[in-house]
Amino acid sequence: MAEFFDALNDKHQAFIKKQPMFFTATACASGRINLSPKGMDTFRILGPALCGYADLSGSGNETAAHILGDGRMTVMFNSFDRNALILRLYGRGEVVGKGTSRFAELSDQFPTDLPGFRQIILLHIDSVQTSCGYAVPEMELVSERQTLLKLAESRGEETLADLRKQRNMTSIDGFPTGLIAE
Repeated sequence: MAEFFDALNDKHQAFIKKQPMFFTATACASGRINLSPKGMDTFRILGPALCGYADLSGSGNETAAHILGDGRMTVMFNSFDRNALILRLYGRGEVVGKGTSRFAELSDQFPTDLPGFRQIILLHIDSVQTSCGYAVPEMELVSERQTLLKLAESRGEETLADLRKQRNMTSIDGFPTGLIAE
């Protein structure tokens, strides 16, 4: 049975800190719905109603475009161990770009030294939902993939900045992402 909460409690926070991955979901009024898996210990709890993650350069920048266009965002954690649980965070996203005062204020909370780090994505939580997760399989984490980090390191920051200009300024549906060219 699903339960709803106004904010994260201690039990929710402990559960989140144990999870090696999470998923983000965003959408605009039109176009595709984006659902992205995330990991690499980038997620941080900043308060009972605020959390976020270090966003790394990848193939696109859909989350930022959808936050700019609509704002709604869901983050989901689920347990893959013996104790089944799904935890969803519903709220409004905020993109915090490098070079902003907000970024300077928050950056010490995140692993900003990761290669390809491009921005911080915050979630201002409206509600928290837990549900059973009984249909989620039990699995074990073998290791974190290092491919994205190795690729970012091999390309270097200058090449990554050029790639972000080419690939991350608009979403796959043509919506602006708000990313400022470096």
